[in-house]
Amino acid sequence: MGSLALVRHGQASFFADNYDKLSPLGEQQARLLGEYWLRRGMRFDEVVTGPRVRQIETAAIAGEVYKQAGLEWPEPRVVPELDEHQVDRMIKQTMRQIIEEFPHIGELLANYKAATEPRDKHRTFQLMFEPIVGLWVEGKIGAEGVESWAEFRERVRRGFKGLMNGEGRGRRIAAFSSVGAITACMQAALGCNDVKALDLGWRVRNASVTDFVFSGSRVTLEGFNAVAHLDDAEMWTYR
Repeated sequence: MGSLALVRHGQASFFADNYDKLSPLGEQQARLLGEYWLRRGMRFDEVVTGPRVRQIETAAIAGEVYKQAGLEWPEPRVVPELDEHQVDRMIKQTMRQIIEEFPHIGELLANYKAATEPRDKHRTFQLMFEPIVGLWVEGKIGAEGVESWAEFRERVRRGFKGLMNGEGRGRRIAAFSSVGAITACMQAALGCNDVKALDLGWRVRNASVTDFVFSGSRVTLEGFNAVAHLDDAEMWTYR
């Protein structure tokens, strides 16, 4: 059987002008992942990433650990289908309309804007973001140029299936993506509904590993949200 280690990128720069790069903590998380894999004797035949900088950087830092040890790390290949959704873009474009139609979102936005401490900023953002994503998944909100949930889910599944349909039996693949794409992959493997898939997806930590095994058209979830490489709970982050 083949194996796929699907990694969420390390912590990104949530409070910076440019979110799409790793924070110093995110860089450390990625390095610890590479060191953990190296200690365990993990070797990969293929490494792929989504196109986001934070995904590519996570793969590069983990791979640098291998290179420094004199071991092979396959040249990463960008797979556009593993890109994250664009709900953040939708929010920027249509938040006023969302609030007009769903006033409770306005209250959550106000709470987020009023938060001053980093922990509270993260917490209040997530409390706002989750119901917005839920509305998007239900098809109740959207924006021009932004994929619907159904379109996003099918795009990710094409990429997921493509990885498993590559040449060579027993291939070992490391893939670096984001929480939305990981959610869609888990849903494809488990056959669960959208609500259950989202419930699982919200638990996916930065730099965590979700493992699949596959043979032919059969794919099985082997492990979920593993962070054994992050032995300090202070390094367990969601944003």
